[in-house]
Amino acid sequence: MITKDFPDHHDAELVLKLYEMRREPVMRESRTAINTQFYPGSFDDIAAVIKTDHPLNAAYRQVGTYWEMVYGMAKHGIVHTDFMLESCGEGLFLFARVEPFLAQIREQNPFAYLNAEWVANNSTRAKAAMALFRKRIAARAAAK
Repeated sequence: MITKDFPDHHDAELVLKLYEMRREPVMRESRTAINTQFYPGSFDDIAAVIKTDHPLNAAYRQVGTYWEMVYGMAKHGIVHTDFMLESCGEGLFLFARVEPFLAQIREQNPFAYLNAEWVANNSTRAKAAMALFRKRIAARAAAK
């Protein structure tokens, strides 16, 4: 994929717009729900949330697709990846939670998390964030 060598004022404008979108009340509520309640311990936990009658379904879809859109901009060179990640790393925290079940998720949706995975594997900053997030998730699971 194409990446930008240096951020410019267009990157700043996009990152600010992405921040504004995250502040929208429904999005903020969805992000809070996912970041506080969604810690899958198995694929069954994810399969449950994917069902439309699950209380977290709408939040999961909103947050997941938002971050896929954001990370798609990085993957396709629309925004400088590391500059964007300075304030848009939260989606990697979601990706780290579903990553162990990615093969099973992709049996149902082969396009799921492709952009987050690209960012996680192609940015030094993202690799460091993923290591931190994996550690946090493991500590949370061990504490249960």
